[in-house]
Amino acid sequence: MAQWTLDTAHSEIEFKVKHMMISTVKGSFQDFAVTVENDSETIENAQVTVLIKTESINTKNEQRDQHLKSGDFFDAATYPEIKFVSTGITKVDDEEYKVTGDLTVIDVTKPVSFKAEFGGIGKDPWGNQKAGYTVTGKINRTDFGLSWNAALETGGVMVSDEVKFQADLQFILA
Repeated sequence: MAQWTLDTAHSEIEFKVKHMMISTVKGSFQDFAVTVENDSETIENAQVTVLIKTESINTKNEQRDQHLKSGDFFDAATYPEIKFVSTGITKVDDEEYKVTGDLTVIDVTKPVSFKAEFGGIGKDPWGNQKAGYTVTGKINRTDFGLSWNAALETGGVMVSDEVKFQADLQFILA
């Protein structure tokens, strides 16, 4: 069985969400793990597991980060991890895959689908086999119990329900 280990120095998970319906706030998670176990040469047979530490959220604003870690959003003290476990990977074409699986945020688990773009495989200067993927998608945060919001005087809401994300991931063949 081949196991690919995340190269954390060359990987990141970022998200963005509309704020006040007029601008976009970006953030990232600093502490996460991705494992890919595969018993064949094709990624379609792989089992992917992602664990993200909610305490590691970073929007470059300490007050906002503390609010996101609070019970209004992730409740990081009670729910320390976001978890994704793949249930299937389908090849769309030579460079694109559809990844489906179960996403758990706080105590809510729902099926989701994401797009994974294959960046290629190569050897680094030290002889390590590496593979790169960019995974993109969006979720409705209220589907996962992240429903805090505030109405705006001008109409609309403070925080959009739609959250977009991008994960740029590089793996090392163990």
